[in-house]
Amino acid sequence: MEIRYSCEPSPDAAANEDFVLAGPNFALVLDGATPSGLPTGCVHDVPWFVARLAGQLGAFLLTHPDEPLPEVLRQAVLRTRDLHPECDHGNPESPSSTVALLRADRVADRLDCLVLADSPVVVRTTEGRIEVVADDRIDHLPAYDRESVSALRNAPGGFWVASTRPEAAEHAVTATFPLAHVRDAAAVSDGVTRLVERFGWTWTELLDTLAADGPAHLVDSVRKAELALAADSFRGKRHDDASALHWRPQP
Repeated sequence: MEIRYSCEPSPDAAANEDFVLAGPNFALVLDGATPSGLPTGCVHDVPWFVARLAGQLGAFLLTHPDEPLPEVLRQAVLRTRDLHPECDHGNPESPSSTVALLRADRVADRLDCLVLADSPVVVRTTEGRIEVVADDRIDHLPAYDRESVSALRNAPGGFWVASTRPEAAEHAVTATFPLAHVRDAAAVSDGVTRLVERFGWTWTELLDTLAADGPAHLVDSVRKAELALAADSFRGKRHDDASALHWRPQP
């Protein structure tokens, strides 16, 4: 496997809430998903949680290489929860994260993917077909005020993120592709998907840029597009943490 990535904080952020981790046959991108300014019931901040969840995912992937990815995520959530038993794990605003995970198995000739919340995996086949593994439930909520989103987080009919509830793993989106038929793949946080969702790129253009110019160039493209926006032409944040990971089988 060849893996390249860039993980850059927002230009106006004090800390990076994204996290990227890669191993001999896996790669993952996490993006902290807890709004700021809310009581979380936890003495730790989102970067603390995201880094430890990544560590637990990596450790379990290394020691249990044949476990289905939802079980990998379930165990990682449980083990991360065990690292801060003094915190209120029942608080719906507890620090949380999206998950985009890839794992290759050459013996079984398969590439397994898991996505939870809005950090997708994009796979391109050797025939040039683009397959997007995405979880878009957060785009279809009935309301987006803080009280409504809080009630719908990790709840039936709402959306799911990796936090303190291990059953969130059961709601992850999974997909499997024949490894021999995969040209390359990407895992990206929503700070990068805005190239497609806001700035008119295609997934093919995103993968082509990753393959030709690398992840750092892709993140630079995000920043240039953000800065070109007029102040009153968009909703939400101008900038976000941005992570782009490019995976391809070794030639």
